[in-house]
Amino acid sequence: MATNKSNIRLIAGLGNPGDRYEHTMHNIGLDALYMLCDKYKINMAPDSKFSGLVGRGEIEGCEVRVVFPTTFMNESGRSVGALCNFFKIAPEELLVLHDDLDLAPGTLKLKFGGGLAGHNGLKSISACLGGSQNYYRLRIGIGKPVNRDIVNYVLSRPDPQSRDLIEQSLVGAVHGLSVLFKQGLDRGTSVINGFKPLKEK
Repeated sequence: MATNKSNIRLIAGLGNPGDRYEHTMHNIGLDALYMLCDKYKINMAPDSKFSGLVGRGEIEGCEVRVVFPTTFMNESGRSVGALCNFFKIAPEELLVLHDDLDLAPGTLKLKFGGGLAGHNGLKSISACLGGSQNYYRLRIGIGKPVNRDIVNYVLSRPDPQSRDLIEQSLVGAVHGLSVLFKQGLDRGTSVINGFKPLKEK
């Protein structure tokens, strides 16, 4: 098995469970996780011990665990924290895929640590990691609503133009993560942060 150049052992895709929330903007992290799992044929199955859908597989020869917390967004940490505790995964070995209001649709940013930008999923995860914010986040841009109604905005599906940009960014995210596990964090970060969507025809 290849050496895990990234040191990432757990990838969490954030969202809310149930048909009502499928492909809404708050579930973009989950959509990215599903695409990643599909590419690398990683199966996720319900595991009540970890309050989520959990899987294990290889990305570019590196063993990783994946999880979708099924606790609803604001309690994501229950699932992520339980996995980290059980498998002795340090915060520095965690990557969280999530939607980001501060980035425009079609924009990706990989970062380590820093603020939580008011994201309830990240707040819950940090709380369940003993207050630590020292983990990786792949921020997937969804933009901000014109009317500032954040709650209804993130729980809605994107309009056609935004959806096209977001779908492109999800493909870019999966490609960037492939590079990250194959060539290391520096190269993967460069690819992800340098992503640009194709112009509309």
